[in-house]
Amino acid sequence: MSATTQPIRLVVGLGNPGAEYAETRHNAGFWWVDNLAKELGVVLRPESKFLGLAGRSRDDIWLLQPTTYMNRSGQSVAALARFYKIPPEAILVVHDELDLLPGEAKLKQGGSHAGHNGLKDIQALLGTASFWRLRLGIGHPRTLNLNQSVVDFVLQRPRQTEQPDIETAIEHSLKAWPLLAAGEFPRATMAVNTKPKPPKPEG
Repeated sequence: MSATTQPIRLVVGLGNPGAEYAETRHNAGFWWVDNLAKELGVVLRPESKFLGLAGRSRDDIWLLQPTTYMNRSGQSVAALARFYKIPPEAILVVHDELDLLPGEAKLKQGGSHAGHNGLKDIQALLGTASFWRLRLGIGHPRTLNLNQSVVDFVLQRPRQTEQPDIETAIEHSLKAWPLLAAGEFPRATMAVNTKPKPPKPEG
Protein backbone atom coordinates (compact mmCIF):
# COMPACT_ATOMS: atom_id res chain seq x y z
CA MET A 1 0.00 0.00 0.00
CA SER A 2 1.51 3.30 -1.08
CA ALA A 3 0.05 5.25 1.82
CA THR A 4 1.57 8.58 2.73
CA THR A 5 0.28 8.35 6.31
CA GLN A 6 -2.10 6.21 8.31
CA PRO A 7 -5.52 5.71 6.71
CA ILE A 8 -8.81 7.13 7.92
CA ARG A 9 -10.27 5.00 10.72
CA LEU A 10 -13.18 7.22 11.79
CA VAL A 11 -15.55 9.14 9.50
CA VAL A 12 -17.78 11.68 11.22
CA GLY A 13 -20.73 13.34 9.54
CA LEU A 14 -21.93 16.53 11.22
CA GLY A 15 -25.55 17.53 11.57
CA ASN A 16 -28.43 17.92 14.01
CA PRO A 17 -30.60 14.99 15.14
CA GLY A 18 -34.34 14.87 14.59
CA ALA A 19 -36.73 14.82 11.64
CA GLU A 20 -37.10 18.60 11.65
CA TYR A 21 -33.42 19.01 10.75
CA ALA A 22 -32.93 16.00 8.49
CA GLU A 23 -33.18 17.87 5.19
CA THR A 24 -31.55 21.15 6.23
CA ARG A 25 -28.25 22.47 4.86
CA HIS A 26 -26.47 22.00 8.20
CA ASN A 27 -26.98 18.22 7.85
CA ALA A 28 -24.92 17.79 4.68
CA GLY A 29 -22.34 15.82 6.68
CA PHE A 30 -25.03 13.36 7.76
CA TRP A 31 -26.06 12.91 4.12
CA TRP A 32 -22.50 12.06 3.09
CA VAL A 33 -22.07 9.48 5.83
CA ASP A 34 -25.47 7.95 5.01
CA ASN A 35 -24.26 7.45 1.45
CA LEU A 36 -20.93 5.98 2.58
CA ALA A 37 -22.74 3.64 4.97
CA LYS A 38 -24.83 2.30 2.08
CA GLU A 39 -21.71 1.87 -0.03
CA LEU A 40 -19.88 -0.04 2.73
CA GLY A 41 -22.91 -2.00 3.94
CA VAL A 42 -22.68 -0.42 7.40
CA VAL A 43 -25.78 -0.06 9.60
CA LEU A 44 -25.69 2.97 11.90
CA ARG A 45 -27.21 2.21 15.31
CA PRO A 46 -27.62 4.26 18.49
CA GLU A 47 -24.53 3.96 20.69
CA SER A 48 -25.17 5.71 23.99
CA LYS A 49 -21.54 5.61 25.13
CA PHE A 50 -20.55 7.46 21.93
CA LEU A 51 -23.51 9.90 22.00
CA GLY A 52 -24.45 9.16 18.42
CA LEU A 53 -25.33 6.71 15.67
CA ALA A 54 -22.34 4.52 14.90
CA GLY A 55 -21.35 1.50 12.86
CA ARG A 56 -18.17 -0.33 11.92
CA SER A 57 -17.23 -1.64 8.49
CA ARG A 58 -15.67 -5.04 7.77
CA ASP A 59 -12.39 -3.14 7.30
CA ASP A 60 -12.61 -1.82 10.89
CA ILE A 61 -13.56 1.74 9.91
CA TRP A 62 -16.03 3.53 12.15
CA LEU A 63 -18.81 5.78 10.84
CA LEU A 64 -20.37 8.23 13.28
CA GLN A 65 -23.21 10.73 13.33
CA PRO A 66 -23.24 12.62 16.66
CA THR A 67 -26.72 13.07 18.15
CA THR A 68 -25.57 15.76 20.58
CA TYR A 69 -26.62 18.66 18.32
CA MET A 70 -24.02 20.45 16.25
CA ASN A 71 -22.38 22.59 18.92
CA ARG A 72 -21.58 19.55 21.10
CA SER A 73 -20.29 17.26 18.33
CA GLY A 74 -16.87 17.02 19.98
CA GLN A 75 -18.27 15.06 22.91
CA SER A 76 -19.32 12.27 20.58
CA VAL A 77 -16.18 12.30 18.42
CA ALA A 78 -13.82 12.35 21.40
CA ALA A 79 -15.69 9.53 23.15
CA LEU A 80 -15.36 7.12 20.21
CA ALA A 81 -11.85 8.20 19.23
CA ARG A 82 -10.49 7.76 22.77
CA PHE A 83 -12.25 4.44 23.33
CA TYR A 84 -10.71 2.93 20.18
CA LYS A 85 -7.45 4.92 20.40
CA ILE A 86 -7.97 6.61 17.03
CA PRO A 87 -5.58 9.58 16.60
CA PRO A 88 -6.93 12.87 15.21
CA GLU A 89 -4.90 12.41 12.01
CA ALA A 90 -6.99 9.29 11.25
CA ILE A 91 -10.32 11.11 11.60
CA LEU A 92 -12.31 12.59 8.70
CA VAL A 93 -15.03 15.10 9.59
CA VAL A 94 -17.57 15.83 6.84
CA HIS A 95 -19.49 19.09 7.19
CA ASP A 96 -21.40 21.84 5.42
CA GLU A 97 -19.32 24.80 4.22
CA LEU A 98 -20.63 28.35 3.79
CA ASP A 99 -17.54 29.51 1.89
CA LEU A 100 -18.09 27.04 -0.98
CA LEU A 101 -20.93 27.16 -3.47
CA PRO A 102 -23.39 24.27 -3.79
CA GLY A 103 -21.73 21.66 -5.99
CA GLU A 104 -18.23 22.29 -4.64
CA ALA A 105 -16.31 20.05 -2.24
CA LYS A 106 -12.84 20.45 -0.75
CA LEU A 107 -10.63 18.15 1.30
CA LYS A 108 -7.97 19.42 3.69
CA GLN A 109 -6.23 18.65 6.97
CA GLY A 110 -6.27 21.05 9.88
CA GLY A 111 -6.97 24.76 9.73
CA SER A 112 -9.40 27.12 11.38
CA HIS A 113 -12.93 26.15 12.36
CA ALA A 114 -14.07 29.40 10.66
CA GLY A 115 -16.95 29.79 13.10
CA HIS A 116 -18.44 26.35 12.40
CA ASN A 117 -19.76 25.26 15.81
CA GLY A 118 -19.31 21.56 15.12
CA LEU A 119 -15.67 21.94 14.14
CA LYS A 120 -15.06 24.31 17.04
CA ASP A 121 -16.26 21.77 19.60
CA ILE A 122 -14.35 18.90 17.99
CA GLN A 123 -11.12 20.93 18.07
CA ALA A 124 -11.73 21.78 21.73
CA LEU A 125 -12.47 18.20 22.82
CA LEU A 126 -9.69 16.58 20.77
CA GLY A 127 -7.24 19.32 21.76
CA THR A 128 -6.03 19.72 18.19
CA ALA A 129 -7.13 20.81 14.72
CA SER A 130 -5.10 18.13 12.92
CA PHE A 131 -8.04 15.98 11.81
CA TRP A 132 -9.12 15.86 8.15
CA ARG A 133 -12.15 17.79 6.89
CA LEU A 134 -14.33 17.24 3.85
CA ARG A 135 -16.14 20.51 3.21
CA LEU A 136 -19.42 20.30 1.27
CA GLY A 137 -20.45 23.64 -0.21
CA ILE A 138 -23.90 24.97 0.67
CA GLY A 139 -23.23 28.60 -0.30
CA HIS A 140 -23.66 31.70 1.84
CA PRO A 141 -26.85 33.79 2.00
CA ARG A 142 -24.83 36.81 0.89
CA THR A 143 -23.32 35.14 -2.17
CA LEU A 144 -26.67 33.55 -3.03
CA ASN A 145 -28.41 36.94 -2.76
CA LEU A 146 -30.64 35.83 0.11
CA ASN A 147 -31.71 38.32 2.75
CA GLN A 148 -31.46 36.11 5.83
CA SER A 149 -29.09 35.37 8.68
CA VAL A 150 -26.55 32.55 8.51
CA VAL A 151 -28.32 30.79 11.42
CA ASP A 152 -31.64 30.75 9.55
CA PHE A 153 -29.93 29.81 6.29
CA VAL A 154 -28.15 26.67 7.54
CA LEU A 155 -31.29 25.43 9.30
CA GLN A 156 -33.40 25.54 6.15
CA ARG A 157 -33.60 23.15 3.24
CA PRO A 158 -31.55 23.92 0.13
CA ARG A 159 -33.56 25.46 -2.66
CA GLN A 160 -34.64 23.17 -5.51
CA THR A 161 -31.89 24.61 -7.71
CA GLU A 162 -29.23 23.90 -5.05
CA GLN A 163 -30.12 20.38 -3.90
CA PRO A 164 -28.96 18.57 -7.09
CA ASP A 165 -25.63 20.41 -6.96
CA ILE A 166 -25.04 19.37 -3.34
CA GLU A 167 -25.93 15.78 -4.20
CA THR A 168 -23.51 15.87 -7.14
CA ALA A 169 -20.72 17.09 -4.82
CA ILE A 170 -21.48 14.24 -2.42
CA GLU A 171 -21.40 11.69 -5.23
CA HIS A 172 -18.18 13.14 -6.64
CA SER A 173 -16.33 13.26 -3.31
CA LEU A 174 -17.44 9.75 -2.36
CA LYS A 175 -15.42 8.44 -5.30
CA ALA A 176 -12.28 9.42 -3.36
CA TRP A 177 -13.19 7.15 -0.45
CA PRO A 178 -10.92 4.23 -1.49
CA LEU A 179 -7.97 6.64 -1.51
CA LEU A 180 -8.86 8.00 1.93
CA ALA A 181 -9.27 4.48 3.27
CA ALA A 182 -5.78 3.67 1.94
CA GLY A 183 -4.20 6.80 3.44
CA GLU A 184 -3.34 8.19 0.00
CA PHE A 185 -4.22 11.76 0.91
CA PRO A 186 -2.49 13.69 -1.90
CA ARG A 187 -4.38 11.67 -4.51
CA ALA A 188 -7.62 11.88 -2.52
CA THR A 189 -7.26 15.65 -2.19
CA MET A 190 -6.71 16.05 -5.90
CA ALA A 191 -9.68 13.83 -6.68
CA VAL A 192 -12.05 15.75 -4.39
CA ASN A 193 -10.81 19.26 -5.12
CA THR A 194 -10.91 18.84 -8.92
CA LYS A 195 -14.42 19.70 -9.96
CA PRO A 196 -15.82 17.14 -12.42
CA LYS A 197 -16.26 18.33 -15.99
CA PRO A 198 -19.85 18.53 -17.20
CA PRO A 199 -20.78 15.78 -19.64
CA LYS A 200 -20.39 16.59 -23.31
CA PRO A 201 -23.67 17.09 -25.18
CA GLU A 202 -24.67 14.20 -27.37
CA GLY A 203 -24.73 14.49 -31.11
